[in-house]
Amino acid sequence: SDVKIKILSLMSSKLLKKATLRVYGLDQKGIVAKCSQLLDQYGCSIMKSEQWTNVRENMFFQRILFDYSTVSSTDKECIEHAISNRVQKELNMNCELSWRTRKQRVAIMVSKYDHCLWELLLRYRSGELHCDIPVVLSNHPNLKPVCDTFGIPFEVFPITHENKLQQEHREIELLKGKHEVDMVVLARYMQVKTQGFLNEFPNRILNIHHSFLPAFTGAKPYRAAHDRGVKLIGATAHYATDDLDEGPIIEQDVIRVSHRDDIESLQLKGQILERNVLVRALEAHLDERVILHNTKCVVFGD
Repeated sequence: SDVKIKILSLMSSKLLKKATLRVYGLDQKGIVAKCSQLLDQYGCSIMKSEQWTNVRENMFFQRILFDYSTVSSTDKECIEHAISNRVQKELNMNCELSWRTRKQRVAIMVSKYDHCLWELLLRYRSGELHCDIPVVLSNHPNLKPVCDTFGIPFEVFPITHENKLQQEHREIELLKGKHEVDMVVLARYMQVKTQGFLNEFPNRILNIHHSFLPAFTGAKPYRAAHDRGVKLIGATAHYATDDLDEGPIIEQDVIRVSHRDDIESLQLKGQILERNVLVRALEAHLDERVILHNTKCVVFGD
């Protein structure tokens, strides 16, 4: 009987048509009520709603996940029109409505480190990541066998100071033309992307890097951290901007270390953190749980 219940629950969830409404702007009375009444008016069923107010800035943020399986295409247009008029214009709120009719297409960019790539592709194969991964790009050929294991195309674009702009132009043509990519994940891609590349995917490029307290830069950060005897190491996933490694943070995590950890142990623990943090950040983006405001991300629960 338990098996039947689980099967029926799974079948029921697949019949649902889920959409996401994200709302943010200056806090005021009636925002939650207006959004709820609007969706109810057209036969939508709210599955999950979460809101938060930044009291210091008087800013309100809300994410609503709702089912529209009984809504006609005409009513969908009415909902879009109502949100535009009754929420955006009347309340002067920013609104992002997504009908979630297709999976987002995600390109991965890597260099020589393989730990994040393995994690993403394994979770993708198992169905844990709700997206399509049509291609992996790299500036080195080293990780092609990893992509061959999963049957995913692997394209190499060697980068030098002289050909960087030309190669990025070719990358953009491949990503936006042939593969129609929605977003890019820099899975330990060790090249700084130009502003021109970033502009092609605004707030849709995720980056992952280590986080040390205090911070250590340079080619051998783990050695420097080990020499200083750090007690915490971590990882940060953020949206890529022209300010290197300073983009709006989506996800972070840390782990305690001690004098007993050698450099190899620090690197291993750091790579585990990087894999998990990157996956959680990507899941939050794909699930449309992130609202970006100025330099800060508001990330709602799953």
